Amino acid sequence: MGIPSERIERLSTLAREAVVDGEYDRSREYVALARRIAERNRCGLPPEFSRRTCDDCDVYLRPGKTSRVRLRPGRVVVRCRECGSTARYPFD
Repeated sequence: MGIPSERIERLSTLAREAVVDGEYDRSREYVALARRIAERNRCGLPPEFSRRTCDDCDVYLRPGKTSRVRLRPGRVVVRCRECGSTARYPFD
């Protein structure tokens, strides 16, 4: 585990804590910074972090507060409450 991946992991925990405290703008900054570090160092985001962030507005998604989660046959539908974007993930 290199320095960029350690920083991305730390920023993900900071983004989660910021959403719990209700500081959505600070959470957006942490997510945007993590994405920028991943791009610059070509290491990519961890799958659990990329699925828990909105691709359009960079807010950390927390069910009930910043997102709505619905189960459909064969997939999970996650809708961001900040910008309204929808993500669908397959599931068995």
